Amino acid sequence: METTPFNPDLKQYFIDSCRTKLVKEYLPKMKAAVAELSDEDVWWREHESNNSIGNLILHLVGNVSEWIVLSLGNQEFLRNRNQEFNERNHLPLSELLSRLDLAVQAADQVLAQFPVEKLGEKFTIQKYEVSGMEAILHVTEHFSYHLGQIVYISKLRTGRDLKFYNL
Repeated sequence: METTPFNPDLKQYFIDSCRTKLVKEYLPKMKAAVAELSDEDVWWREHESNNSIGNLILHLVGNVSEWIVLSLGNQEFLRNRNQEFNERNHLPLSELLSRLDLAVQAADQVLAQFPVEKLGEKFTIQKYEVSGMEAILHVTEHFSYHLGQIVYISKLRTGRDLKFYNL
């Protein structure tokens, strides 16, 4: 998966870059952000209308699995999107992270074999008609967006700096 920015095949470089972001940057940051949280912290929400870290992780599992594994990889996945946000049973953090690990690894396997020719192909995902490139970009930026929320909630709950960017 090692790619250099000077790779003339920008389509493959795009896929490889998204894989790197998901597997080597975002997932480790997610794990670091929640590592010291209690189950109470993972399921904390300031108001009922807010999402907890637990709900956001379930949502990321659903999103990654539906958009990449099911839609681009043509593998089975049954999603209950509403339940991702409605879950209140306080699943243990270890189970949430295990589910997320499996989803990201499955997506990475799909992307590792995804033909660059299919980046322009149209896929119907949820109610959207998107290209393969749009689907991959959506999952990458969507993961980043919710990772930011999770990092923020973690900082609120622990009061600690996660030191991701010590420049």
